Amino acid sequence: MSRGWQRIGPDPGIRAWADAARAAALATLAATAEDWRCGGTWFVGVDALPNAPDGSIDGTPFPWQVLSLPPEPLHRAQLSVIRPGYPRPSPDESPAAFAYRRDRDAAHLDGLLPIGPEKARMVKEPHAWILGLPLNDTTAAPLTVWEGSHHILRAALSRALAPHPPDIWGDIDVTDAYQAARREVFVTCRRITLPARPGEATLLHRLTLHGVAAWAPGDTAPPEGRMIAYLRPQLPSVEGWLTAP
Repeated sequence: MSRGWQRIGPDPGIRAWADAARAAALATLAATAEDWRCGGTWFVGVDALPNAPDGSIDGTPFPWQVLSLPPEPLHRAQLSVIRPGYPRPSPDESPAAFAYRRDRDAAHLDGLLPIGPEKARMVKEPHAWILGLPLNDTTAAPLTVWEGSHHILRAALSRALAPHPPDIWGDIDVTDAYQAARREVFVTCRRITLPARPGEATLLHRLTLHGVAAWAPGDTAPPEGRMIAYLRPQLPSVEGWLTAP
């Protein structure tokens, strides 16, 4: 995956899963008044979808064969919903953080979590891959990626972690290395938008820098907003996360 991303489909198996997941997502949204951020324009939805460990949802099988991914136990999928006006300022986000969200799509590397009062970035969730499955038909607020950024981030984090034993890599502060690499990515890598529709899937390399575009004038979506399900199964070690292809 030299670009750091791959589009899959359209395929009827992916579409069938997306249709079943959309029904479950609408039920989740109707029953949940919390979990909205960015002034009520982003439903974070971690572990919000009721898929089984095999990926199936309400009896509809997960399209493993179409995706060319090895079947493995899955967590409950994230349900990410974006509404018109995204992003709006919110009390839980500083002005600088809001500006970064607005101007840089809140570009981030999954798996790095802010730890402690200093919010030191550490690799606490070493994902195997990142898969986005659109649940309704809209091109609003698409996923954004910086092509080839996984090469830059892998090299930077490898240098930062190399002096330490691999078994403690998940406890090492990589904030400076990550932020420097991110700045390099913004200068050297092409930002692209990846709108997708039900029946398609977007597979990201786990080290790809990515984000969400702001809701643009003229964007339209169904009443519930733009909905995408995300799956990110974890690897057993940070070493594998950093060194595997």
